[in-house]
Amino acid sequence: MKLGLIGLGKMGANMAQRLTAGGHQVVVFDRDSSVVASAAMKGAIGSASIGDMAGKLDSRRVFWLMVPAGEITENVLGEVENHLHKGDIVIDGGNSYYKESVRRHRQIAARGAHFLDCGTSGGVWGLKNGYCLMVGGDRDAFEYVEPILRTLAPPDGCLYAGGPGAGHFVKMIHNGVEYGMMQAYAEGFEILQASQYKPDLEKVAHLWNQGSVVRSWLLELLERAFGEDPGLDRIKGYVPDSGEGRWTVKEAIDLDVPAICLTYALMNRFRSRQENTFGDRVQAALRNQFGGHAVQSAEPARK
Repeated sequence: MKLGLIGLGKMGANMAQRLTAGGHQVVVFDRDSSVVASAAMKGAIGSASIGDMAGKLDSRRVFWLMVPAGEITENVLGEVENHLHKGDIVIDGGNSYYKESVRRHRQIAARGAHFLDCGTSGGVWGLKNGYCLMVGGDRDAFEYVEPILRTLAPPDGCLYAGGPGAGHFVKMIHNGVEYGMMQAYAEGFEILQASQYKPDLEKVAHLWNQGSVVRSWLLELLERAFGEDPGLDRIKGYVPDSGEGRWTVKEAIDLDVPAICLTYALMNRFRSRQENTFGDRVQAALRNQFGGHAVQSAEPARK
C-alpha cells in the first residue's frame, strides 16, 4: 500500500523503515528536514509539508500520525484536515487520551473521512520485533489498512479493539499495567540490593527469565540495564509519567474499580521526583531500555 507518515521520532522513523522493508510506499514528513532526508535514504519518499505529502498519495489516502499526544496532535490533525477528501483515512498512532479520540472520530467523520485510533507498543525495539497494535474506529477502515498493520505487527500482534476510542483505551490500560509491573520489579530488586547477600543482580534477572513465573521482556531489559551499569549509578532515580497511568487511575475511579497496584505505582513516580532510590533507578533504566526515553545523569558516586 501507499501511505503518508507524519512524525519521524524514535518510533516513527523505525516504523517508516519497517514498512518500506515490507514493500509499502511510505511518504514521510517531519518538521525536521534532516530526519526526512535520512528516511528517504532508507527507501521512504520525502515531502516538504503535509500539503506536499497529500499530493504524493493515491486516492483514498492514508495519513498516519506519530506525534506527541495533546496540542501537537491537535495541530497536526488540523493541518491534515485541510487536505482530506471523502473516504480518506487518518490514523493516530500516538498515546492520545481515548476520549479525545472519540471526539476526533466525529470531527473527521463530518468531513466524510475515517479516523482510527491506534495504540502502539514496542518502543525503540519495534523495528526488529514489530509493534503491538490496538486499533479502534470504523471496521471497514481498519480492514482497508490491515496490510499496513500486519507489516508493522508481529504475528497475532494486531487487534481490532472496537469502535472509536477503543484502541487508545486498551493501550491506556496496557500502560497502566506496565506501571505496576515496573514497580514490582523495582521494589524486589531494591530489597535484593539492600540485603546482606548482595547477589549479582544481572545474574538474578537472567536466572528469573529461565522458566520463572515472573519472566518477561521487561525483565530481559532489566538484565541488559544491569549489564551496562551494575549499580545503575549513572542514572538518577527520577521517573516521569507520560499521562497514560493517570488516565488509567482516573478511569478506575470512574468505574469504581479498586486499582490498588496501578494507583500506587503512579503515586510512586510522583515521589521519585523528590528522592533518588535504587528502585527508581531500576524504573528509569527500564524506560530507557524499552522506549529510548531520556534519563537524568546522576552525580558521580563517591567512594
